Amino acid sequence: MYSKRPTVMGTRHMIASGHYLASLAGFEILEAGGNAVDAGVAGGIALSVLESTYVSFAGVAPIAIYLADERRVVTISGLGWWPKAASCELFVKHHGGVIPRGILRTVMPAAPDAWITALEHFGTMSFREVAAAAIRFARDGFPMYDFMAATIAGSKVEIGEFPGNAAIYMPGGQVPAIGELFVQPALAASIAHMCDQERANAGRGREAALDAARDSFYRGDLAAAMLAFHRDQGGLITAEDLAGFRVEIEPAVHRRFHDIDVYGCNTWCQGPMLLQELAILERIDLEPLGHNSPAYLHMLTEAIKLSAADREAYYGDPRFVTVPLDRLLSDGHAAERLRLIDRARASPDMPPAGTVEPAAAELDTSYVCVVDRFGNAFSATPSDPVTSAPVVPATGFVVSPRGGQSWTDPKHPASVRPGKRPRLTPNPAIAIRPDGFVMPFGTPGHDSQTQVMLQAFLNIVVFGMELQEAADAPRICSLSFPSSASPHLSQPGRLLVEAPLWSEAGAALNAMGHRAEAWPTTGPVYLQNASAFCAVQRDLRTSVLKGGADHRRAAYAVGW
Repeated sequence: MYSKRPTVMGTRHMIASGHYLASLAGFEILEAGGNAVDAGVAGGIALSVLESTYVSFAGVAPIAIYLADERRVVTISGLGWWPKAASCELFVKHHGGVIPRGILRTVMPAAPDAWITALEHFGTMSFREVAAAAIRFARDGFPMYDFMAATIAGSKVEIGEFPGNAAIYMPGGQVPAIGELFVQPALAASIAHMCDQERANAGRGREAALDAARDSFYRGDLAAAMLAFHRDQGGLITAEDLAGFRVEIEPAVHRRFHDIDVYGCNTWCQGPMLLQELAILERIDLEPLGHNSPAYLHMLTEAIKLSAADREAYYGDPRFVTVPLDRLLSDGHAAERLRLIDRARASPDMPPAGTVEPAAAELDTSYVCVVDRFGNAFSATPSDPVTSAPVVPATGFVVSPRGGQSWTDPKHPASVRPGKRPRLTPNPAIAIRPDGFVMPFGTPGHDSQTQVMLQAFLNIVVFGMELQEAADAPRICSLSFPSSASPHLSQPGRLLVEAPLWSEAGAALNAMGHRAEAWPTTGPVYLQNASAFCAVQRDLRTSVLKGGADHRRAAYAVGW
């Protein structure tokens, strides 16, 4: 009904990602004998080249992994923390409480350590094997494509603010033409340098070699380049900050939706918001409302706003704040939140947060998911834009500007504090129906991410759509809560509605009190919020694999 692409199907292995060449890179790893983690890391690193305007090699990379033999889901916190010199006071005193664009919003670069940690503990291949495709794409180039060209064109002012960024993405002051070969030699050299250090230490064993690749980034020549640039530009990161950083392997956060277990990352990201949305909606018989009917879209929007209110009140780095997550994900809390929904009338703004006892956004992010021949699943949402901070000279990458998703009010659960992680928007997920399927899924899209994941997930499990149709179906996006990006502006009641939903449901939604408007298919609003949902599903009874990838970007699924 909605899709002009088929759901890709196979019986051996499958990958879907935000760019077709990244999917191909991961597929080649699977064909070479690698597992889902090897392939997912290869695809994720490739995305930092192929989508480098909104995925930095030195950015974030939260990961969720299903280990089939153990029937266990783990996560890797691919998110950096604030340097020791950071504080709310610094931003309040010198920047009016706003976290400014540029070097001061930099937190520790987490993605390289996240990829290597995934390989070390759950993969089988070397860093140089999985990074080979990314190096090739950066060194030899790839054809510029429409979404990336539109991103650069729509961000000319922001990119032009940083001369090093403009030199890469607007050579000669021009946006690269679609089909023009786009090369990034400095980025290729940075990744290749890590591979060289791994190769030089291969005789010491796989773990030592991976450590050498990691050290070359956090303690070696690449670290020296980052630190020198930060000193010159008035940044906060020190050698001690970089050398002391490591990601963490953590249990997944979990909630059941009917007979499906849904797993995500902890409250250092917005992932539990998806689980809260599902908890509220589980108590409603959704199917009789009709797919994408005004009544259905109204209920989804109100559940999203209620969950966002709890996100704003409670979510933060659980190493620093006590998050009552058990209560937030409980049946009782979901029932209390559901009672606040008027089925005929929209709340005018984000509703109040729930009571718990005791106690401007930017375009960024991509996604990659894999299921291998063993049944393992990989789900990752790498990110960080080139539009909000400067590229480190001679490296080709931006160091994670994710600090822009912190607050400067020390009372806020996601406030700035040394060693504390911002509250991240990227949030990979994995769904498991124990006698049915394993399905890693996710999307880019800033604050629209959990909303898009919710709608696509319900398309599949409630309305029985195939993965590709579920990804391509028109959808909505609420902006009626504070943006995760500083200065955290809210747009009360505003609801973006994609065609053809706008013509079918727009008037009815406005009559219910929403500030619904047609979601444009071009321009900054679209580029910022348009997501690219991807999913892979393995049928546990037949072992048939399915893959779907959103038509809104260059996303594709590859498998057989």
